[in-house]
Amino acid sequence: MSTNSTEKKWDRRSADTAERLEAASRYIGPGKQFKPEDTVALLEAVIRAGDRVNIEGNNQKQADFLAECLNKVDKSRIHDLHMVQSAVPLPVHLDLFENGIAKKLDFAFGGPQAGRVAKFISEGKLELGAIHTYLELFGRYFLDLTPKVSLICAYKADREGNLYTGFNTEDTPTIVEATKFRQGIVIAQVNEIVDKLPRVDIPADWIDAVVESPRPFFIEPLFTRDPGLVTESQILLAMLCLKGIYAEYEVKRINHGIGFLTSAIELLLPTYGEELGLKGKACTHMILNPHPTMIPAIESGWVDTIHCFGGELGMEKYVAARPDVFFTGPDGTLRSNRAYAQTAGHYALDMFIGGTLQIDKYGNSSTATASRVAGFGGAPNMGCDAKGRRHVTDSWLKCGKEMPTLDRQIGNMPRGKRLVVQGVETFGEGRAPVFVEELDAWKLAENANLDLPPVMIYGDDLTHVVTEEGIAYLNRCADIDARMAAIRAVAGYTEIGIKANPDETRQLREAGIVKTPEDLGVDRSRANRSLLAARNIRDLVSWSGGLYNPPARFRNW
Repeated sequence: MSTNSTEKKWDRRSADTAERLEAASRYIGPGKQFKPEDTVALLEAVIRAGDRVNIEGNNQKQADFLAECLNKVDKSRIHDLHMVQSAVPLPVHLDLFENGIAKKLDFAFGGPQAGRVAKFISEGKLELGAIHTYLELFGRYFLDLTPKVSLICAYKADREGNLYTGFNTEDTPTIVEATKFRQGIVIAQVNEIVDKLPRVDIPADWIDAVVESPRPFFIEPLFTRDPGLVTESQILLAMLCLKGIYAEYEVKRINHGIGFLTSAIELLLPTYGEELGLKGKACTHMILNPHPTMIPAIESGWVDTIHCFGGELGMEKYVAARPDVFFTGPDGTLRSNRAYAQTAGHYALDMFIGGTLQIDKYGNSSTATASRVAGFGGAPNMGCDAKGRRHVTDSWLKCGKEMPTLDRQIGNMPRGKRLVVQGVETFGEGRAPVFVEELDAWKLAENANLDLPPVMIYGDDLTHVVTEEGIAYLNRCADIDARMAAIRAVAGYTEIGIKANPDETRQLREAGIVKTPEDLGVDRSRANRSLLAARNIRDLVSWSGGLYNPPARFRNW
């Protein structure tokens, strides 16, 4: 055994962390608490130039006070930070790059900052590592993108430093465990410090410092859609989905992506869905945030189980009053968890349905365009066929049996297929065509020096495309040429759609690969707001028995 004094040390990470915490110790008092006015100095003590840093930026709750303070550090000392966080929805997240404090970003969802992310990439202010799906990024937290310092948020802390993350737990456990068990530093902002917590979500010995923020952390009601804004076109698409896919496959285990189409579907379940006899046959088990537009379906007895990625502002009391449907703790509040929900979304779902900004002629889609880098969130994770899946459900098996090319590389071995549905109007926001010859993702890859164009859902995972023109059943296509023809048939008057050959489209309709509303027996004239179970936010409050408390911006009465 070597006794050489230069023998390799195996505790450099923990020694470095101890050194940083010692520098910060003058600011940290009993219960690991520090004063808000000491936050910038504490951050300067524990963060070094070039560090990998996570600011808890979820879909909804945000460590906004800590993010603001990080923007105030001395950038001559702290710069070139590598930010690794699931979402960058706040201006302060991008201000770090504007101010020269951060240099590189690995993320999953941009949301309201999508335009600014694209602008900073083109200007060279932001070096993009990759746009991930949530579960992919979480996996890398435990491998090659582990944060050295994480800035998180919670509703409450007790006098010892235990945390209560409550209704909006979201990413917190994943961030904390990855950071702390790799000898990193975890700093938390909380809304209040109390004597006793309703429950302990994060133990105190995983936390290094806690501050009671001068104001409650920001929460974005990201999944709230006002029924009053649902259009007749979206109602038509929802009717097509229910008749041509939900009824066709009787799919029970579903994730609804964000948007007005899925909100329309949810609001049609107690009306058109009941008319189709789908209750008990579809939408019984869902991986979903507590969408307010799900309230009528829940109250009508459609839903058995919902597990949530996060909460939704205003839904706290409603969810607590429906523990048979939602996962709630002994304290009576929701326990959301994005990592677990994304795991269920990858392996346990039979269908993902959502929208996109662009679809190319092959069926590849992306929400990353030349002017917006919105990110993907969980869509690639749930909008793909999990090859590790081994359990069988009827809808999964039926979709697989319809695929003439499924057995090309596995001989005569049968296998199912997840339904992956993109529901879009052929022209989107600002009348921009959704169907394009080439995704803007190619140009973005060039601008950001990426090895691959950032694709949200690859064409070989996509099984159905729904537009106002009808449904393309891509899983029934024998080859790529048939898939491209089916996409053209439903692409309307876009550059892709005008290339459709009427004779070819007729043959596809006869083969059941393309179905128009008329083929499905969907009456276009019925696609109006009278079909919605709730026509405004106030109707949702009534359906909930007054338990739903919508944010002020959604109150119009």
